[in-house]
Amino acid sequence: MDCDDFNTETALIAAHALQQVFSRRTHRRKFMGQLVIVPGQLGEALRLPSIIGRLQSKSAKRRQAGLEAFQHLWTTLSEATREQALQDMGWYDPQDLHWEDVRSNRRPSIQKGQ
Repeated sequence: MDCDDFNTETALIAAHALQQVFSRRTHRRKFMGQLVIVPGQLGEALRLPSIIGRLQSKSAKRRQAGLEAFQHLWTTLSEATREQALQDMGWYDPQDLHWEDVRSNRRPSIQKGQ
């Protein structure tokens, strides 16, 4: 999915899915001789909560700024991360599906509230 395909609603859904992708990532660290699993901080480092807050704003100007920030963030992500986020959203490319798949002749629906 190209970054220009997003509007404020779809960007908000994608941002929540991206936050879930980042929250599943963990790191192993040694602390006082013990192996500790630490949750990743990439979402916070990329200011994803701030972008989500702007996308949820009542002000159209702030939502537009959030959309631009999310589009810029989306272009910097790896292809694997983008695919994981789209998969979490339930989106798919109909061109990549098998001919017999019932989803192959329609676009994925946008589900609000996820």
